[in-house]
Amino acid sequence: MEVITQNPIQFTTSAIIEIKRLMTENDFDSKKLLRVGVKGGGCSGMTYVLDFDIQKDNDTIFKEDGISFLVDKSHSIYLIGMEVEWHGGLNSRGFTFKNPNASSTCGCGTSFAV
Repeated sequence: MEVITQNPIQFTTSAIIEIKRLMTENDFDSKKLLRVGVKGGGCSGMTYVLDFDIQKDNDTIFKEDGISFLVDKSHSIYLIGMEVEWHGGLNSRGFTFKNPNASSTCGCGTSFAV
């Protein structure tokens, strides 16, 4: 298991708190780690992935504030310098992504182009 200390992705305090809260839910599978990645689709071309998953061969594991997270090595180029934030308000609830590599983003904030 390769663990790298220099994270390509930063999590705000609110994101860390919410991720840790999700990890305490009764149905949480402790064998899974947080996965941060991208996939094709969305209104701008690529969509962010933020989910719990098992480690795969092409993953690198990073740690931040007690949370281990996975990034597929082929996704790193799209995610370097990105910040993940949690908004818990009534009107805008969820994780948002601030990505300096995105040339454009959609209005919902979960889709981007490079």
